[in-house]
Amino acid sequence: MAANEDQEMELEALRSIYEGDGCFRELSPVSFQYRIGENGDPKAFLIEVSWPETYPQTAPVISMDAFFNNRISSAIKQSILDKLMVEVEANLGTAMTYTLFEYAKDNKELFMENQPVNTVTSVSNSISIGTPDVPANKKKDKKEQLSKTQKRKLADKTDHKGDLPRGWNWVDVIKHVSIFKLPFHIEKICMQ
Repeated sequence: MAANEDQEMELEALRSIYEGDGCFRELSPVSFQYRIGENGDPKAFLIEVSWPETYPQTAPVISMDAFFNNRISSAIKQSILDKLMVEVEANLGTAMTYTLFEYAKDNKELFMENQPVNTVTSVSNSISIGTPDVPANKKKDKKEQLSKTQKRKLADKTDHKGDLPRGWNWVDVIKHVSIFKLPFHIEKICMQ
């Protein structure tokens, strides 16, 4: 089989395996990204694998230069790449993109064990918002946005002042009493 046929078969397999997976992204027919970890996870990282013309007989190009990885130290990135290259050497000559992604997923904690959790301060902490007279921490809280349907339901429940009507939380006495079943002879007396 020619290298292009091997690549076409692997491409088809990757598309079927990762269909609907939000972590997988096909940049081109020979270049793929996979996010290891959930969005918002401080130890999540992104691996990019590109196939040269002679792949899978030659090693794919593995990169961690994506902007997503900016918070990861260069030593950790290099360590991950070194471990992935050992896996590449073991699988040379076979379709290995899926294997590399799964290997990274399985060893995520091991790869990121030396990565400090709080290496980047959040944007809201590093940029002051407001005027010089008003401190950034005294900005107004945003009100919850309601849909039209939610607004209508709220308006149906309240009066023109926004108050709930008198007795909205009263208990229906008949329903309340009917819960407690009276003995037949007392019930008969009550009915008379």
